[in-house]
Amino acid sequence: MTDAELLALFRLAESDRVERKESNAHPDRIRQAICAHANDLPNHRETGLIFVGQRDDLTCAGLNIDDRLLQTLAGYRSEGLILPFPTMTVRRVTLDGCQVAVIEVEPSDNPPVRFEGRVWIRVGPRRAIATAEEERRLVEKRRWGSLPYDAHGVRGATLDDLDLRRFQLEYLPAAFSPEALAQNQRTQDDQLRALRLVHADGSPTVTAILVLGVEPRRWIPGAYVQFLRVEGVNLTDPLVDQREIGGTVADQLRQADEIMRLNIRRAANVGGAVREEAPDYPEEALRQLIRNAVLHRAYEGTAAPVRITWFSNRVEIQNPGGPYGQVTRQTFGQPGVADYRNPTLAEALKSMGFIERFGVGIAIARERLAKNGNPQPDFTVEDAHIHVTVRPRP
Repeated sequence: MTDAELLALFRLAESDRVERKESNAHPDRIRQAICAHANDLPNHRETGLIFVGQRDDLTCAGLNIDDRLLQTLAGYRSEGLILPFPTMTVRRVTLDGCQVAVIEVEPSDNPPVRFEGRVWIRVGPRRAIATAEEERRLVEKRRWGSLPYDAHGVRGATLDDLDLRRFQLEYLPAAFSPEALAQNQRTQDDQLRALRLVHADGSPTVTAILVLGVEPRRWIPGAYVQFLRVEGVNLTDPLVDQREIGGTVADQLRQADEIMRLNIRRAANVGGAVREEAPDYPEEALRQLIRNAVLHRAYEGTAAPVRITWFSNRVEIQNPGGPYGQVTRQTFGQPGVADYRNPTLAEALKSMGFIERFGVGIAIARERLAKNGNPQPDFTVEDAHIHVTVRPRP
């Protein structure tokens, strides 16, 4: 938006496009406002604004708009509390002599957007949790043509290809807030559609097949993890173990965690006051790298799996699909630079507890490797794949 457009809205009373906060002392209220603007229930299809540093009576709050505040506000996008990820920018502007931080939120192509499992909306000056009927209206206004691949329907698949019991017992309680479930006004079809698991044509989405599918590989051939344990340093050396880890993405990650634990060697350090174990690889570092590979891989146009190859002197993890969006070869792995090829799948994995925070997996892996005494990981970033090599603790 231009400064002139911002100034015009800055001078108007609060509406369904404008909200004001005197400070960021109550960050959840700002997150709720971001969620509401992203949902755009009135369907303005225009940018929603949150002025931080302006009072409700339009006077200037005199808030210090420093870089730290701007980084904090911008971080609300990718911390994983608002899903799917909102499209927003944060900047510092001076309007009528008042310096404020303005958060510009674009309407989501894939509503409803949730903050901690609740769908927030704004109509006029009112901000509230959406009713079941308002959620249905949000689902109906999705812009299906612009959705990412993981939100597309799988041609030929039906709801019979999903484990709906698993949906009710495992996925649903993790995705919806207790209050929303307590209302008990939503049909199963409404619930599936609200969670982006059913396409407009009634078919399960790619994400639905990946997280709830009875046979995911029937529809998405590359949806598995290949594990090799090699007794040596070359692929031609003898194989100790070979597995294809299939099932849902949750099944794959749980099995990969178990295989990883079985293959990590732990040497006991004896002699101090407390007996300690020194693993050759830190478990959390490998877990983060494997989950990153499964989440960020390309599922479209390839039958290749995620590959984990465990040599005697290193572990290699490779996923099909190169850098995506704002992540390039140059920016790959840099703190704060993240984008999501599979945002609906990311939302599902966050809801199910496999991801705690977004955009920090590589940083956590590096930190755990350093703490354990391992060398830092080596990344090879190509157009068609990303490959990481992790070496053991000396």
